[in-house]
Amino acid sequence: MRVDLLMPASDDIYAALAAEEAAVYPPAFAAQGIELTPLPWQEAPRTGDAALALFAWGYHLQPERWAATLAAWPAERPLINPPALLAWNMRKTYLTALAERGVPIVPSWFGPATEENVAAAFARFGVDRLVVKPQVSAGSHETVRLRAGDPVPPIAEAIVQPYLPAIEAEGELSLLFIGGVFSHAVRKVPQKGDFRIQPQFGGRFLPATPSDEARAVAAAALAASPVPPLYARIDLVRLPNGALALMELEATEPDLYPDFAPDLPASLARAVAAHLRQGRSSGTART
Repeated sequence: MRVDLLMPASDDIYAALAAEEAAVYPPAFAAQGIELTPLPWQEAPRTGDAALALFAWGYHLQPERWAATLAAWPAERPLINPPALLAWNMRKTYLTALAERGVPIVPSWFGPATEENVAAAFARFGVDRLVVKPQVSAGSHETVRLRAGDPVPPIAEAIVQPYLPAIEAEGELSLLFIGGVFSHAVRKVPQKGDFRIQPQFGGRFLPATPSDEARAVAAAALAASPVPPLYARIDLVRLPNGALALMELEATEPDLYPDFAPDLPASLARAVAAHLRQGRSSGTART
């Protein structure tokens, strides 16, 4: 069986890093009888038996193209995670849907980032700092932290949230799930004075043991998803009242942090193999 691993194009700014990060997966998939074949996501779908969207990095820079790819995905060729879930997950307005299902989220407002709207958000949230970013974004792309009076970035479709000081104190907690089963957790801490936790901004990643509260919030987010994800990363942060809230549910192209779980590639390969076998036996290719 051949599975196309969706990747950035060779001339993409993410290409080299994605290739490096993806290198741990082909041997684990080969052990399950699956040939994992890199394919730029812009060229998908192709002729593989299925496709895995795990490294479709950069889709946020071409959101219309990504949305069109998902909408036209052929029913006979499984995509993991499935197209309907990825389409739902690409725009951070999905947080509203999760909140309506009882999942605690970071308070969020959606709309154009204008001086008037940002000023209203300061009043609405009762804070002295906000975070503004595009609704379709990844890796803190175009993400800014504002104080009242700071220039407002001209983002037509923005998500505006209160800045949470806990990011600096304890960072962001990520829980990783494969096949709906908890795998491991990682705490991501920004460098002093910053709020972005990615390594390119000086962030540090540390192993973590999630509390019962963290597991409960993550489980609620997964249960509220429109389609159960085969793989997912749940990012949590602490609110000023001390409770944990969902920052992001990443079901499209998350880093699964295999450095913190040596069996992660094998677990993912087993889950994908079982999913595809089940699809074949039931006669359903698309979930």
